[in-house]
Amino acid sequence: MLLISRGTTLLLGAVLLSAGAGSAGAQHEHGGGNALQLGRVHFPTSCNAAAQKEFEPAVAMLHSFWFEESEKAFAKVTALDPGCAMGEWGVAMSLWHELWLPYPDAATLAKGQEAVEKAQALGAKTARERDYIAAIGAFYKGSDKLDHPTRALAYEKAMEQVHERYPGDHEAAAFYALSLIATALPTDKTYANQIKAGAILEKLFAEEPDHPGLAHYIIHAYDYPPLASRALPAARRYAQIAPAAPHALHMPSHIFTRLGLWQDSVNSNLASYVAAKAYEERTHMEGAWDQKLHAMDYLEYAYLQQARDGKARAVEEELAAIQKAWPATITASYAFAAIPARYALERGDWKSAAALEPRAGTPASMAAITYFARAIGAARSGAIAQAESDVAKLSELHEALIRARDATWADQVEIQRQAARAWLLHAQGRNDEAMESMRAAAGLEAATEKHPTTPGAIMPAAELLGDLLLEAGQPAAALAAYEASLKSSPNRFHGLYGAAHAAKLSSEPAKAKKYFAQLLELADPADAERPELKEAEEALAQ
Repeated sequence: MLLISRGTTLLLGAVLLSAGAGSAGAQHEHGGGNALQLGRVHFPTSCNAAAQKEFEPAVAMLHSFWFEESEKAFAKVTALDPGCAMGEWGVAMSLWHELWLPYPDAATLAKGQEAVEKAQALGAKTARERDYIAAIGAFYKGSDKLDHPTRALAYEKAMEQVHERYPGDHEAAAFYALSLIATALPTDKTYANQIKAGAILEKLFAEEPDHPGLAHYIIHAYDYPPLASRALPAARRYAQIAPAAPHALHMPSHIFTRLGLWQDSVNSNLASYVAAKAYEERTHMEGAWDQKLHAMDYLEYAYLQQARDGKARAVEEELAAIQKAWPATITASYAFAAIPARYALERGDWKSAAALEPRAGTPASMAAITYFARAIGAARSGAIAQAESDVAKLSELHEALIRARDATWADQVEIQRQAARAWLLHAQGRNDEAMESMRAAAGLEAATEKHPTTPGAIMPAAELLGDLLLEAGQPAAALAAYEASLKSSPNRFHGLYGAAHAAKLSSEPAKAKKYFAQLLELADPADAERPELKEAEEALAQ
């Protein structure tokens, strides 16, 4: 059980109550009379009045990625009006988790195609509705022959046409903007798609401040270090718009994490955790909901930056007791792999990191996280043979992802492989090669972006480069590496400590004191006696 104090419970109650008050006009009776607050959506259709009453809340759920409930809600729409083709459109939309599950399995694709065919057979009564159905049909069409990126781009182009044909339709604009975010290349550092999407969304958000999709997609559009500050108003607002949706309570923490606002992230994810757990219990889930696991991963990350190691340990212990996730998504797999890896590496517990084992059935991209932690832990605790084996395993997993044409995760695993290899080479006394490998890891990480599922790298490669440079007796170069890392990953505990320690060794006392002061402020709620904090206190006392 995740340890939540009475004070925290009261805080969460206040947060949720105030969030509800901010969206009182957006309530909808759902699930046996419970008033759900989902935000305001205006999406007229040709369906009958009873179906239309259910349709807009279903779209609101879709905008908050509450796919389990939106699929059921759209099915209810078609039950109330068997001739409502847009109900089947909603089912098809609910089956494609545009940012969460970029590669739906064959069974899901077949189910989505069936919903599209039903919608087309029913024959929508307006050209606008037919255009919406044709757009989602472009994604499912030819799934047995065309790859996912090709079909995602086809959907994007189709939604662009819908948006252009109906310029006053805010729903078309929102879904088009989301498609731009979904098809953005992770290597495009101009953020062209994201900025284009953000411009569309921000204009509409000023007109519809209670729209869940507009706030949500602004956060996704700007979930990048150079852009994150643009999304802070939407992040502050989204949980108030749709407090009934667990993902809406969590999503602001993407921006809080990007900006190093750790207590805000903790509050956001505790609220999401409580809501997700309640949903698990209410629906009698067979396992832990992947959205609860997602909130736990972000909680773990934030707690470790605050040196709240006791809280972080409680998250890890609860995770270890979970036998099964539902659904078995990449979100769940990531949390299972990332939480124990973070807990060991962030605290410098090399032996525990070296002892980690991947869960049975873990996909290659997620198993790599465990082998990355194992390899660094082994190399830094002197277990050279194990480190060699773990680095070889990372090479294996990287090759498997290349064969599977999963370029995004293949790049992430290559970053991990190069960083782990650097520590192995350093342990073998091959320091020049070690530095070359770590710089390659940092360069590749700077050229790519994290997956939307993750709060960030398990350990940023630029930060690890700083560690390696310190070990090599190059504190000035290490300081530059830490400062570069802090620009993209602000307020990380280890990054601030590394910068402070490197500045001290580089005879830059003013800069050292600045970073040590920031570290102590960051760790004000610490529940652990980390040696870094003692060093900071001593440095500032001089």
